[in-house]
Amino acid sequence: MKLNLWERALVNNPVRALLQHHLEARLLLSKGGRLEGKRVLEIGCGRGVGVEVIFKRFGAGHVTALDLDPAMIEQAKQRLSHIPADKLTLSVGDATAIKAPDAEFDAVFDFGIVHHIPDWQGAIREVARVLKPGGLFLFEEIAKKALDRWVTRTFLDHPTENRFSLKAFLAEMERQGIRPQGEVTTVWFGDIFIGVGRRT
Repeated sequence: MKLNLWERALVNNPVRALLQHHLEARLLLSKGGRLEGKRVLEIGCGRGVGVEVIFKRFGAGHVTALDLDPAMIEQAKQRLSHIPADKLTLSVGDATAIKAPDAEFDAVFDFGIVHHIPDWQGAIREVARVLKPGGLFLFEEIAKKALDRWVTRTFLDHPTENRFSLKAFLAEMERQGIRPQGEVTTVWFGDIFIGVGRRT
């Protein structure tokens, strides 16, 4: 589902960008390593900060990025206009129906988008489908208990059913053939979790 006005303001600001570039990128690099020259997908790319992180911090060779909201894709195109067209593909798309062949990508990034998807299990299934054997799923997600808090329910717009805990998220990954790699880091009283899985 698309972000509401409050959440757009929350995620499209310099503080969020700094967290992605430094905290999240550092943690994910320590768990998964660089992706030098690899083909990478980002689901729910928003205005393109994650794409910048993937190129600058991970060394990807080509990034495909999709978002459900056409306005976000337009913002990303403007933000990322300096990146050569042969290295970046931006498109409107649904993470539960990714328009890519099986085993297309070396890695898939999820910078906090799966918790917005009512059929989040379908998104994990699609991530597994498009990952090459041995490919990485790098994720930063928000747990059910954070979405259940009053402030989140009042100001932000998320699916009201079928929310996930860290345990449920990892179990679904394993069901789809993505095995967690090492420890998952939890921050902010366990509301947010960051980790890496490998396609078996």
